[in-house]
Amino acid sequence: MATTKDWLPTTREGILAMADDWIAVCTTRQTDWNIPGQALTELTTLKGTAATALETAKNETTRTPVVTAQCKEAFEALTDFLRDFKRRYFLSPPLLDSDYISLGLKPHDPIPTPSGSPTAQVTIETYLVGRHELGLKIIYVDGSPSDPANKGYRIWYSVVAPGETSPASPGELHNSFFTKRKKDVIEFDFGDSGKTAYFAVQIENEGKKGPWGPLVSALIP
Repeated sequence: MATTKDWLPTTREGILAMADDWIAVCTTRQTDWNIPGQALTELTTLKGTAATALETAKNETTRTPVVTAQCKEAFEALTDFLRDFKRRYFLSPPLLDSDYISLGLKPHDPIPTPSGSPTAQVTIETYLVGRHELGLKIIYVDGSPSDPANKGYRIWYSVVAPGETSPASPGELHNSFFTKRKKDVIEFDFGDSGKTAYFAVQIENEGKKGPWGPLVSALIP
């Protein structure tokens, strides 16, 4: 049976109790929330089927492998319907906090959780993709990829021809692009073949930048 970590109860008894609450509340708010009668009927039917299946599966005299599988299928159908029901009827029009609480759900928090300034440091590994193309793979040198402050990556680069002065630090790179991918591809001009590309990366979060990663280089194919 599929589960979620946020709002869906973790036990089958809890799921049935939530379905009962939804049926009771939505019956009184059906017109206000534009809930079709057919949707409430289907929810009631699925809840009844799941309750009967659970009672049969818990009874030692009636429990068999087939009954156990049927119970699992009944709760999968019910939980899938609950998720769809929430998406269709509880998000538009917006409900009040008291409405969410009556449905056993957490009220919406309109204030976004601050993610802070990025502190992790990343670099890139390059790999060949095609003519005039280099693949770029983000590698964490310090910090955690799961940190919510790590929204994306500002990849700085410059192309240097043979005989030209190479950049001595990341601050001397002239071009950049932003990506949220940990793997990306950069395509160079036809005339850049045989030149050297220099790269450095900063994590970026709504204008806030993390520390520079090390300067790395690769020959453009």
